[in-house]
Amino acid sequence: MSAPVFVSASELADLLDKNRDDVRLLEVRREPDGASSADPIGHLPGAVAVDLVTELARNDAPPAQGRRPLPRIDELQRAARRWGLRNDSTAVVYDDRSGLVAARAWWVLRWAGLERVRILDGGLRAWTAVGRALGALADDVPPGDVTLRGGALPELNTDEAAELAARNLLIDARAEDAFHAGHIPNARNISSRDALGPDGTLRDAAELRAHYGLAAPGAPVPGMSCGGGVAGAFGVAVLAHLGFTAPLYVGSFSAWSADPDRPVATGPEPSTVEDPR
Repeated sequence: MSAPVFVSASELADLLDKNRDDVRLLEVRREPDGASSADPIGHLPGAVAVDLVTELARNDAPPAQGRRPLPRIDELQRAARRWGLRNDSTAVVYDDRSGLVAARAWWVLRWAGLERVRILDGGLRAWTAVGRALGALADDVPPGDVTLRGGALPELNTDEAAELAARNLLIDARAEDAFHAGHIPNARNISSRDALGPDGTLRDAAELRAHYGLAAPGAPVPGMSCGGGVAGAFGVAVLAHLGFTAPLYVGSFSAWSADPDRPVATGPEPSTVEDPR
């Protein structure tokens, strides 16, 4: 993936100051514990709200597909047109969590074939840190005409995830406590949160390569997973930022653990494996 992945708050401010009508701001929201999506403290002026649960995932899939399986492409296209996306749009996705949630929108839209999708590095906090004001969401968005398709980014199914894990090449991007509670055997825990510096923006490229074990030339590129395809999407985005194309196990541990025939490991590595048989 050669297209730029992240955009700094200063770069985005410059773009918006030029009144670029091809730039569409998408505010990605994640529900707290099953409640309706929380309203953040403010918005990038003119942004459109996007719901992680109802618009970036399917809600009628069987448990074996995981907590947040991919949306149907026709439903995603209708939503994207409602957000005002055109084929020539540059979509900038952001959240109030330094991009950790917005990366799901980046991955889904890139998977669906939209080329120009950027994540606001540092999210809302970075925007206000450069002295930019928060404002209101867009009142009325002209409908877009974007045409989407699936399959533009690589995915892993459950068997492929198991094969990568057996080779120690599957990363679980969740926080350590969630990983210890249950994970795919032989997966490596490299938290997406640890890719961020104290100010919530990305660490520098050399640190990130070391963080993901990619500092040495020719190091194998890992696959990404998490709990339900959000933190792992951020990991894919960071690797794309570094010039690596990593596949995502969209179903992740929520799909894996829904299969009673799949073993589950707990604790830190090396892990204790519970054999379901």
